[in-house]
Amino acid sequence: MKICIFGAGAIGGFMGVKLAQVGADVSLVARGPHLEAMKKNGLRLIEEESDITVPVMASENPKDLGPQDYVIITLKAHSVPSVVNKMEPLIDKKTTIVSGVNGIPWWYFHKVGGEFEGTRVNSVDPGNIQWDGFGPDKVLGCVVYPAAEVIEPGVIKHLEGNRFSLGEPDGSKSDRALKLSKALTEAGLKAPVRPKLRDEIWVKLWGNLSFNPISALTHATLDVLCTDIGTRDVARKMMIEAQLIAEKLGVKFPIDVERRIDGGAAVGAHRTSMLQDLDQRRPMEIDALITSVQELGLITKTPTPTIDIVLSLIKLRARSANL
Repeated sequence: MKICIFGAGAIGGFMGVKLAQVGADVSLVARGPHLEAMKKNGLRLIEEESDITVPVMASENPKDLGPQDYVIITLKAHSVPSVVNKMEPLIDKKTTIVSGVNGIPWWYFHKVGGEFEGTRVNSVDPGNIQWDGFGPDKVLGCVVYPAAEVIEPGVIKHLEGNRFSLGEPDGSKSDRALKLSKALTEAGLKAPVRPKLRDEIWVKLWGNLSFNPISALTHATLDVLCTDIGTRDVARKMMIEAQLIAEKLGVKFPIDVERRIDGGAAVGAHRTSMLQDLDQRRPMEIDALITSVQELGLITKTPTPTIDIVLSLIKLRARSANL
């Protein structure tokens, strides 16, 4: 089984080390100083109880790697459309595309059934580049839970979590999902195959939709923004609007809004990914995490007044920072 991780930054690199450590046929696509460090020294993973370095097959050019059984995409959502064509050498008839990207995925309405079947989400797939380029039948969904960061080129620090939930768009337990789950499990990761992955997508998105932009606008860490009366209320209103949309799409939430916010507070003084991106002058995942929910509000005829306001503010913040 050949597995390529496209976008081997913090999360992709974490997964890559785990797979390489157990002898899996894994390769990584990366670039810049991070790639050069991997080629020269291997890829180092620092965890609470271990510090290991493994040699990895890494390249900037997918032509060096050839067709794969699985291509696991761990890029930021806004970076994917521009590299769809670049992935062509990795893909043949047997290849499965694993979408480990935050937010509403471009394939969301593939095999969902009902009145919205086949609907395209323009905010995450402008011009249907991924839908037409990959083809939705090739996609296996993935919700990524670990937190990690690249602390220097070629060195990844794992912070918490090791679960990568997998799911077919139609909810089936397919052979391709079970085989990948087995490979990831053998690497010491949790990889359950979920019949209702969209439910997990929304529970994770609940936090990303609200906590991320609020933190980028206020520079507050999770413990602060989830307990301050004002910002907690803004997050609550955004989550309730999102819940109304999701429930119209058949999603069931296993917890309520208050518990979800309390869970964010319990993480402590964590700087969200959007705040980190703003500080490091990197593009923020605005469309995948927020614009997509606004778009689904329009599709389902659900008002999103609080989401609309916060989206306008964070877009201006991004423009002001020239991101």
